[in-house]
Amino acid sequence: MEDERGKMSKKEWPDILTLALGIALLPSIWAVISPYIRISTGAVALICAAVYVANGNKIEDGIKISIGFLCGDIWACFALKMMDIMQFNPNVELFITLFVLGLLAVIISGLFTKWIYLPAWLCGWAVGLTIMTTDRINNLGSLAIQIGLSMLVGVWYVGAGVDKFQKFLFKLYNR
Repeated sequence: MEDERGKMSKKEWPDILTLALGIALLPSIWAVISPYIRISTGAVALICAAVYVANGNKIEDGIKISIGFLCGDIWACFALKMMDIMQFNPNVELFITLFVLGLLAVIISGLFTKWIYLPAWLCGWAVGLTIMTTDRINNLGSLAIQIGLSMLVGVWYVGAGVDKFQKFLFKLYNR
């Protein structure tokens, strides 16, 4: 916490420094490795890790966050296919697609809250739509798989991994 002058307390610095080291190290390793395993969407991992952390670093929610991201990835494919099939004004196509799929995402996740984390679904959908543009519709399958893998890396390697890394460093520090 900051004091009244906006300064961090000495107690907080170990937490900040270990987090900084984890965020500097793990995503950087993924960024270097991902192109070698034919993943062009490595940055997605950092976005997804942020959602995991915003949820409180709860490893017990990792599965439902992962499922939410994968639902969003699939939703992005559906959205692009829907807009490709429709023959309306592009703005009308976009409105219909976002309206229908947004409505369904909220209802479906509401029915399965134990298994699906809605913020991850919506974030995954937005990420997928941003990356998988309609001019790449022929390459959709490969790109969707890369995005999905990067999402899982974000939750488990970057998100949960940085948390475990921090805890490991605290154990070393407290010896």
